[in-house]
Amino acid sequence: MKAWIAKVGRWLGLLKFDLLATSQPTYPDAAPLPPGKLIVVEDAGIQKWACMQCPGGCGKTLSLSLNPARRPRWGVKWDFWRRPSVEPSVHQKDDCGCHFWIRGGRVEWCADGRRRR
Repeated sequence: MKAWIAKVGRWLGLLKFDLLATSQPTYPDAAPLPPGKLIVVEDAGIQKWACMQCPGGCGKTLSLSLNPARRPRWGVKWDFWRRPSVEPSVHQKDDCGCHFWIRGGRVEWCADGRRRR
C-alpha cells in the first residue's frame, strides 16, 4: 500500500525517488528485475542480498551482499515510504563502468561513473 501511495506522491510531484525497496525471503529468479525496484532478500530477520537492475542501462542484475562477514558488503536502510539508501557506493568495474550512490531512493551518479542510456 505504501508503495502505491509513494508512486502517486511521485506522480503529483510530492515525492522524488528512482527506487523503492521491497523485501522477500528468497533470491529473485532468473527473470530480469523490474526497473525502479530494489529487492532485499531477508530471511528470519537477517538481510542477505540487495538485488536490482543496473540503473546505467546495461541490463545487468546487481546483487549486493549484505552479509557483514563478506567483502565487499553493503548496508541498506529505507524510510517510511520505502525509499532505500545503500552504503557504500556501487561501482561496477566491468564493461558497464557505472559508479553511483543510492540515497533516499535516488540514484546519484559519481563523476567517474558512466551511464549507458
